[in-house]
Amino acid sequence: MTIAAVAELAPGARTPISVAGGFAVASTLPLVWRREYLRPVAAVALSAFAASLLTGQEVLVTSVLAALYTLYALTRQMPRQSAGALAVGSLVTVAVVYLATDTLGDVPWPAAVVAVLAAIGLGDARRTVEHAGRTEAAAEERNNETLTRLNAVQREQAVMRERARIARELHDVVAHSVSMIAVQAETAPYTMDNLSPEAREGYTEIARTAREALVEMRRLLGVLRADAGAEAESAPQPRLDRLPELVDQHQGAGGRADLVVQGRPRALSTTVELSAYRIVQEALTNARRHAPGADVHIELTYLPDRLAVRVRDEGAEGRTLVLNRPDAPGRTAVLEPGNGPSGGGHGLLGMKERATMLGGRFSAGPAESGGFVVEAELPLTREEPARDPAARDSGTSR
Repeated sequence: MTIAAVAELAPGARTPISVAGGFAVASTLPLVWRREYLRPVAAVALSAFAASLLTGQEVLVTSVLAALYTLYALTRQMPRQSAGALAVGSLVTVAVVYLATDTLGDVPWPAAVVAVLAAIGLGDARRTVEHAGRTEAAAEERNNETLTRLNAVQREQAVMRERARIARELHDVVAHSVSMIAVQAETAPYTMDNLSPEAREGYTEIARTAREALVEMRRLLGVLRADAGAEAESAPQPRLDRLPELVDQHQGAGGRADLVVQGRPRALSTTVELSAYRIVQEALTNARRHAPGADVHIELTYLPDRLAVRVRDEGAEGRTLVLNRPDAPGRTAVLEPGNGPSGGGHGLLGMKERATMLGGRFSAGPAESGGFVVEAELPLTREEPARDPAARDSGTSR
């Protein structure tokens, strides 16, 4: 703009060193620093332009555009009350110029008034739009933060419910073991001869402690059921020998599944078998919900120190599915907590909790060959025969 102003002075054989050139440069060049020092720049530029008009200098188009742009930029950064004061001051300056000089004699005064008000009005409108945008962005950010916190709370609640559900299942397992301890300790004095009084007292203390532990476990279970709002379950806890039944149920519901067992099957702890069963059960439920009709492959691998579980569905690509619409493409999806048409567990969250409880590893995601795969490795407890080399060689347990 400064170069354009100097070019406008050239036909009149005037240079930037002249008075007119000084006013032209002063009203345009300071705009270079408008972003950093808007108010001082606006004061210099507008004062130079007003002084050029009052001293009768030739009106330059570039200087007029620079003044109008300065009014626009200044109003854009001002509150509305200050913008009104600026408009009044600008109109007074225009009136003084028309009354005191003939500099703007070729420009009708209504046109000058409209130009000034238009520049100030555009700046105020731009400020309003930007303020509304910032307000909307801030509101959206607050909503996102609220949703994030809500999701975190819901996930935490889902984790607590799933842990309570697992604890209720494990209660029967632990209670059975503690009951066996109590019964054996109580019957030992009657089945073993020549026990010393100290030994009898020790067995009695073991039985008493086991009974007290059972009472405390029942109280804990009552608290868990009250917190989770769950009904008592009367069915026995399933083990791996019931996996064929689970596969048959899946096939009866319209799915297709096959079970492959690798390694030498052996009796594991009830906790490990229960966790493996529930992981397979949740994986099959996930497949029915998100890939109905897809082939599901279940692999159970007995390793020396752990039990590996792998469930992979092949997805529903290429199949005609009836979901939300007749032409909906089949896909395998991650079952998030609370999703799905029916209640029960919490899908992948529950599987992960079960594997983590045993100190194992869990992973789930899209398979390389298509579909969805769930993998879990459940370490065996120290009491497992697999941890004793002699027991592994002979196939017996201690």
